[in-house]
Amino acid sequence: MSKTRSGRKNGHDKPVVIFGGAGFIGSNVADQYLSDGRLVRVFDNVSRAGVERNLRWLKERHGSLLNVVVADIRDEVAVRGAVRDAGEVFHFAAQVAVTTSLEGPVHDFEVNARGTLNVLEALRAMDNPAPLIFTSTNKVYGGLPGLELAQDGRRYGPRDEETRAHGISERCPLDFESPYGCSKGCADQYVLDYGRSFGLKTAVFRMSCIYGPRQFGTEDQGWVAHFLIRALEGKPITLYGDGMQVRDILFVEDLVRAFRLAQANIDKLRGQAFNIGGGPERTVSLLELLDLIEQRTGRRPEVRFEDWRTGDQRYYVSDTRRFQEATGWAPQVGVEQGVTRLYAWLKTLAEERASHAPVRGDALEAFAG
Repeated sequence: MSKTRSGRKNGHDKPVVIFGGAGFIGSNVADQYLSDGRLVRVFDNVSRAGVERNLRWLKERHGSLLNVVVADIRDEVAVRGAVRDAGEVFHFAAQVAVTTSLEGPVHDFEVNARGTLNVLEALRAMDNPAPLIFTSTNKVYGGLPGLELAQDGRRYGPRDEETRAHGISERCPLDFESPYGCSKGCADQYVLDYGRSFGLKTAVFRMSCIYGPRQFGTEDQGWVAHFLIRALEGKPITLYGDGMQVRDILFVEDLVRAFRLAQANIDKLRGQAFNIGGGPERTVSLLELLDLIEQRTGRRPEVRFEDWRTGDQRYYVSDTRRFQEATGWAPQVGVEQGVTRLYAWLKTLAEERASHAPVRGDALEAFAG
């Protein structure tokens, strides 16, 4: 099916280019722009399990407005070709797991650091460079060893009242830990510096935990979806540490709104990094998420405990006030509502999978257009 091109009528005739656009966040961003009638070019190497399903979903909904480029972020020529006529650019393509970075730090660096440099150089070569939003990570702040914590029921909480009230701000010193933290931190700093040194319109989102539909979570990344998937499959969940780790979680719809506001306000935001997550009002510990899952499924998942993993923060909550003050953005979806919506989507997906054959990589040619 084909959408109307209302976005083009409003003067947005240049495509939105999304590196990593077949993934969880990328496909949600693509869908929002495509729904407005914008042309979207998804650039993805389609290496993550499940993303073919996201591409099929986008193609079925939006038809010829979607263009898919199956290529790798490390391919300089392909990257340059993808942004040649871009109006806006999002860079989500990455190696996303701390554990994988420990197993293959060179690969991690080449994808996250060198791949980002390829995007920046491609933009710098444009006559009129498109604005870039890059997704970094809270891991650039390391394990937060100076943050004093206390046990608060089934979770950790900071002793410092300011941090307890507002979370971790951008004033927190960078302290890269793990190869993943180093590679994303390197990319983070390059994106900011290309704004300073070369005048590119760039902004960085240092993101906390994002969750929502189209997320195929694994043990290494996307833990909210991973817990729900394991529960639906009746399989045990492994907790590394004691399960009292706390994160602020942000529903993907709220993140997409933040992205679009960032692009709309890029002249004001350029050259800056922002902590983005659910904030203090949308926090959950691992143990508390298990409670929410039990409430929705009627059965508590079996849990196994293992040792703490490298780079795992016992507490991380984003202070999002800086971005809110600059754009007026605020999250709208609460934890219980968001978890319920993701659970419903995953349950429907499981039922569909039981009755249909999965999309295979050799069907990707059908997505290109």
